[in-house]
This record gives sequence, structure tokens and C-alpha cells, in this order.
Amino acid sequence: MSTDADIESQIEQLETEKASLEQDESAGMEPEHRHATRLEEIRVELDRLWDLKRQRQARTDAGQPADWASERDADTVEGYEQ
Repeated sequence: MSTDADIESQIEQLETEKASLEQDESAGMEPEHRHATRLEEIRVELDRLWDLKRQRQARTDAGQPADWASERDADTVEGYEQ
């Protein structure tokens, strides 16, 4: 099971990678297809991790074990309306 600290660490690592890729693009470097693909993968994984983090917090707030939360698949998380 992931802990809140594990989830936050994964989020930080992905945010760092995302910022690096975005910096390359904004510096005028020719964006490669793999950059765009990786940025999309990062965005989806961040959405999944934030969803899991929110689920864990909601469970805790409701007096339930945070470990009852589960990571949802990308299609489910990406289907949410903003």
C-alpha cells in the first residue's frame, strides 16, 4: 500500500519532470513527439495520484482507513468533469 508520503513523493517527481519538459519547450527547443507523449502521460498519472490522495483524505475524514482508497484507472479519472 502507498502512504500519503509515497504519493506526495511520486507527485513531486512527476511535477519536476513535467517542469523540465515544459522548460525545454518554452526555451524554443523543438518539441519532439515523445516529449508531447510523455507530458500527456505525466498529466494523466498526476490526475490519478491526486485522485488517490483526495480519496485517502476523504476516507480519513469519514473515520475510515485511508488504505481503503484505491487508485482508479486513467479512463475513470480522465472522465471526470472539471
